[in-house]
Amino acid sequence: MRDASLWTERFAQVRAASMALAAPLSDEDCGAQSMPDASPVKWHLAHTTWFFETFILERFEAGFQPFHPAFRVLFNSYYNGVGDKHPRPQRGLLTRPSMAEVRAYRANVDARIVALVGRRGGEAELSALLTLGLQHEQQHQELILTDVKHLLAQNPMAPAYLPAGVSAIAPAQRGWLRFAGGVHEIGHAGEGFCFDNELPRHKVFIAPFELSASLVTNADYQAFIDDGGYRNPELWLAEGWDWIRAQGIDAPLYWRRGTEGWRAFTLNGCLPLEADAPLAHVSLFEADAYAHWSGARLPTEAEWELAAGEGALAQMFGHCWQWTSSSYAPYPGFRPAEGAIGEYNGKFMVNQYVLRGSSQATPQGHARASYRNFFPATARWQFTGIRLAK
Repeated sequence: MRDASLWTERFAQVRAASMALAAPLSDEDCGAQSMPDASPVKWHLAHTTWFFETFILERFEAGFQPFHPAFRVLFNSYYNGVGDKHPRPQRGLLTRPSMAEVRAYRANVDARIVALVGRRGGEAELSALLTLGLQHEQQHQELILTDVKHLLAQNPMAPAYLPAGVSAIAPAQRGWLRFAGGVHEIGHAGEGFCFDNELPRHKVFIAPFELSASLVTNADYQAFIDDGGYRNPELWLAEGWDWIRAQGIDAPLYWRRGTEGWRAFTLNGCLPLEADAPLAHVSLFEADAYAHWSGARLPTEAEWELAAGEGALAQMFGHCWQWTSSSYAPYPGFRPAEGAIGEYNGKFMVNQYVLRGSSQATPQGHARASYRNFFPATARWQFTGIRLAK
């Protein structure tokens, strides 16, 4: 995208979408942090602005001056090459700056980015960093929704982020689709954007396999619970069994037992569990235990990508991120970018598992078949679900 006006329009759209996500929230909502893995909305809005200021304005703007010198530390996430960071578990203690100051920070950086693009928008290095910055902001838009959901779920009033709409969940497709396997290429192909962890494209051998026609539903998983799934150690990885016992876990995150059956906390408040809706908010350990109970397994990321490319399966995108059995590791020949920007993905390639697809919280147009999301085996606050393999 080399035309300055197109860049400006795209930049404004993405930046406005973040502010729109914060619009239903109070300033108090935006400043709270419900757990160390989540961040306050105010922090997300400031950090995504920090990204543009630190990696673009500081590099390309003549006579650069930071909006506020303290923000370089306060809103750095994990970029050790940039300098010090405010401790992640303490982000909710940042009552200053205020939301008004963060809005002013965004407006200031936005105006300077637009001016810079007007002068130098066609330069390849600038264009690449702008693209990365916008994709990075879209990742944080999804995190805003998942972190807000976790925050509001801690409130005994069970407040809704948005009012409930009309549900239109289609019944799940049953059965299995078979894939012949063979030698295939996986990884990003083409001219569009991808993150560095999707490269290089490379050949893999995939044995013949089957994938379930759609995602595991709430009703499917309730049957696992009713059959004593959380009480049967034979179904669980040893670390997973120790974890659920230590944490007292006996249901997916946000499920609540009521006098009239299961309910689930949603972004629309606490509602009766929708039997046909895709299951969400389970860990890799729970996904793996359910797969064993079902007489199946979790797919590898190569199997998932092959199936997604053929377009034969339902609910591959836009419902839940789908756990795979693949450890998050570099592809053969992977090389991170030089400097702090190279810390984006590569240094996290340990003790994580790959998830594929996208969720209901993923921004429109952000997903693709080669996208490699990743979380530790205990993560549940993202919209994580299950597709089975054989």
